[in-house]
Amino acid sequence: MNCPYCGQDGDRVIDTRVKNGGKTVRRKRFCLFCKRHFFTLEEIEERTVSVVKTDGRREPYDRKKLFRSIQIACNKRPVSVESIDRIIETVESAMDGVYEIESRRIGEQVIEALRKLDEVAYVRFASVYRNFQDKDEFLQELDKLKQTQEPAE
Repeated sequence: MNCPYCGQDGDRVIDTRVKNGGKTVRRKRFCLFCKRHFFTLEEIEERTVSVVKTDGRREPYDRKKLFRSIQIACNKRPVSVESIDRIIETVESAMDGVYEIESRRIGEQVIEALRKLDEVAYVRFASVYRNFQDKDEFLQELDKLKQTQEPAE
């Protein structure tokens, strides 16, 4: 850390205080060259992930928005809040180290997770996400679902 007074790189930390519920650390430092005190703040750098929409727009990732859309698809289905949270955690873990993600990628991950969890919720989410225009598209999706099911023994 360079001293703001003399510009030298050499100091000693005299005191450390935690602020903002542990999100900020304030340090009192002593310059070994000019013998003056100065303070520094360390904060967690919060990165925001942008979601790239199909029309090219970008908007900040919103966990609550994703939760609501999955919850609507799972309405009146035997899907717990914990299951929805696990789906979201899986999607968010794929975002590690990423500053932008396509909405299509998020939607496909949710669709795949719902397909394994609850078929009705899967079809509901897919119908909105894939923007079915008529009953034929809806029926095609149901046919795909039938084909991917494992035969009962």
